Amino acid sequence: MDLQYLSKLMKIFDGSSAVELEIEEDGTKLRLAKAQEQATVVTHAPQFAHHYMPPPPPAAPASSVPASVATPATPPEAPKPTPPPVVNDKVKQVLSPIVGTFYRAPSPDADPFTQVGNRVSVGQTLCIIEAMKLMNEIESDISGTIVKIHVENGQPVEYNQPLFSVQAD
Repeated sequence: MDLQYLSKLMKIFDGSSAVELEIEEDGTKLRLAKAQEQATVVTHAPQFAHHYMPPPPPAAPASSVPASVATPATPPEAPKPTPPPVVNDKVKQVLSPIVGTFYRAPSPDADPFTQVGNRVSVGQTLCIIEAMKLMNEIESDISGTIVKIHVENGQPVEYNQPLFSVQAD
């Protein structure tokens, strides 16, 4: 392989989006591979090995580098659980303990477990949340009157999403 041919090949490879190139010619193998910011050329011939490392790319002016690239990003903080919003001292929210699908009744043709205006007691089933084909009954943890149902039947719910507002006794 002559050096002019090799030089032209390296220039074309450096300017291309190819990451790796391997050529075999007359018993001589040539392998070109790019690393993150550098290209490495290694040739294997019966009697010699040649390594080529192009010069590093020129540094960009500081003004053209966005601040988000120039400084390492700090890892985002984990979301902190928010306490349930309180409308007033007596109105509490029942939050979803899991992610899933909200159902107001035990079956499509059955009456809902509760409705706005109904009185509920501690331990009474308010709804079902289906998660991974399991039906999870959600029970009230306070006694009082249902003031608002925040989710429609069949809607997906997220963890800690308000399901019901209950006016405590």
